[in-house]
Amino acid sequence: MTRVPAVLRKIDDLDAGWLAEALARPGLSISGSEPIGTGQMSESHRVRFSGPDGDGSIVIKLASRDENSRAAGFGLGAYRREVSFYEQLSARLGRPLAGCHLAIQDASGFFTLLLEDIGAGTQGDQIAGCTPEQARIAMLALARLQAPVLGDLILAASDWLNLPNPLDQALLEGLLPGFLERYGERIAPEHKDVLRRFVASADAWAADVRQPLSLSHGDYRLDNLLFTTDDCVVVDWQTVSWGPAVRDVSYFLGGGLTVADRRAHERELVRAYYDELVRLGADELGWEHCWNEYRRQCFHGLVMNIAPAMVVERTERGDEMFMASTERMCQQVLDLDALSLLPDAGSARPAPLRPDPADEGLHEPGPEELWNESWYFDAVSKDGALGLYVRLGRLPNQEQALYVASVCRVGEPPLMLLRGGVPLPDPADSAQTASGEGLHATHTVLEPLERFEIVLAGTAESHDDPSAPLRAEAGEPVEIALDLVWRTDGIPYRWRQATRYEIPCLVEGTVTIGGEEHTFSGHGQRDHSWGSRDWWSVDWLWSALRLEDGTRIHAVAIPQMPGYGVGYVQRGDDLREITQATVTTEVRPDELIASSRLELGPDPLEIEIEPLAFGAVRLDAPDGRLSYFPRALCRVTTGDGRRGDGWVEWNRVQR
Repeated sequence: MTRVPAVLRKIDDLDAGWLAEALARPGLSISGSEPIGTGQMSESHRVRFSGPDGDGSIVIKLASRDENSRAAGFGLGAYRREVSFYEQLSARLGRPLAGCHLAIQDASGFFTLLLEDIGAGTQGDQIAGCTPEQARIAMLALARLQAPVLGDLILAASDWLNLPNPLDQALLEGLLPGFLERYGERIAPEHKDVLRRFVASADAWAADVRQPLSLSHGDYRLDNLLFTTDDCVVVDWQTVSWGPAVRDVSYFLGGGLTVADRRAHERELVRAYYDELVRLGADELGWEHCWNEYRRQCFHGLVMNIAPAMVVERTERGDEMFMASTERMCQQVLDLDALSLLPDAGSARPAPLRPDPADEGLHEPGPEELWNESWYFDAVSKDGALGLYVRLGRLPNQEQALYVASVCRVGEPPLMLLRGGVPLPDPADSAQTASGEGLHATHTVLEPLERFEIVLAGTAESHDDPSAPLRAEAGEPVEIALDLVWRTDGIPYRWRQATRYEIPCLVEGTVTIGGEEHTFSGHGQRDHSWGSRDWWSVDWLWSALRLEDGTRIHAVAIPQMPGYGVGYVQRGDDLREITQATVTTEVRPDELIASSRLELGPDPLEIEIEPLAFGAVRLDAPDGRLSYFPRALCRVTTGDGRRGDGWVEWNRVQR
């Protein structure tokens, strides 16, 4: 058997030995091959073979022979996305995907995919369009692909799903004049206006990411679907990313249906997609939001026409496809009045998102075992000497709740109250009451998004060694009580990446330790999140800080993914979103944190973090996995010399 090359650079490099080893089927002989389709950045071939187990066929996908198209595929990250998708994720999703036998890429950009041959499938035709029934099949298939990973924060942090997007406003502004010159006579004047108005706002539109988030195929169109009798298989994952799930819906319906068919059927087809998500247990937002996102996302099709038309090898069929799609998609924008949803031309950033007051209540749980709804509250006294935090976590699919309360005084043993297996608070009660052995707590929304009250009495444990909770060591019992109100002191902020919001607050009331009552006044933050959350999959740093000049900072960073960031910097009425974050951390021998350093962007800000008092928690998963959660009251110093304090948590996966 000949040595298998790392990657096939062209179909002529294929021989029977290579194929036999790649498929782990000795004794194969190749009986023929033929090209499939006319890909713009790649080429695909159906290869027929014979062997001891009978005849068969396979699809081999390779980098384009055309040097310019291949350079575009490599430079745009298209090849890496598709190889990573098949290598890391396709098995989790199953149908409607082709089975993958091999996914490899070399350093120069060439790649090889060996995929199941869907011989009975009929490839869609983007130029001719499809029937409404075919569109319905495509909508249901898309929902089945996205539902298993909808809102998955761990997958959302994957580097290959967050590669820099080179199709930005600067590139589109550079390409649009040539696009209009090449195709000008074939584009209606009102459609030219749509193109110009969109390109002027492209960066702010792209940054205005809204839930629900999931896999976004990015090029979900007829040419990338193989239809069987009542189903379809989705191919060509070179544009996959993490983003608005409804983007693919809008792109497919806008380009795949005739204008008349889209006008007649689009609402029922979007509803079919939405209803399938609900059936699969993945609905986290309502129908009206889904429809509005369908309108907002219809500009993606314009990006996918302007840029590819001008950077890949030009073909006659390609021109026909781009023109058919441009006409349909521009008219979609006009029919949906989507121009009214664009940010102002020249705007660098979209407006930050605000939570809905209705989201202060309970949410319908999804089907996942780890689905939870969590409320966190933290506070720091004005003098910085006393800190506390509380968490109520509902796990409805496990029919229990987790309750944590921590009171930390600088220089003194931390007091930790940790109760697992707490009966679920009655969802019919306006206030959530958590009761168990040594615990009685009531959480009440006094005024949505404005005031929240916690009244707590329970038995905590005092630990002379603040790292003892990480080893599940018992401490000395101490009675504690809290009677506190968190009052909003800033702008409530809703995450784009997940169903979660954070609210900066002032905190007032009383804290009682061992029978001694203390008046409490300080600052803090509260947050509320819901969805499937896995604390044992990835490390992170979360922070809620207040500087001496009144600036509020909330930042989340993932050590394994430098540059990925979530949060805000706000002062007064000015809130700037954080989209970039890099963290470095020094860990002590006892697994607590010695120090951390945050670098935030796009507005550069450096923060040095010094833990002062720990409220650490050990997190044991039902399947035996373990994370350390050394939350801490911290002192912080910015690169420009400002000081402050607040709470920081590190999630550190151990196994």
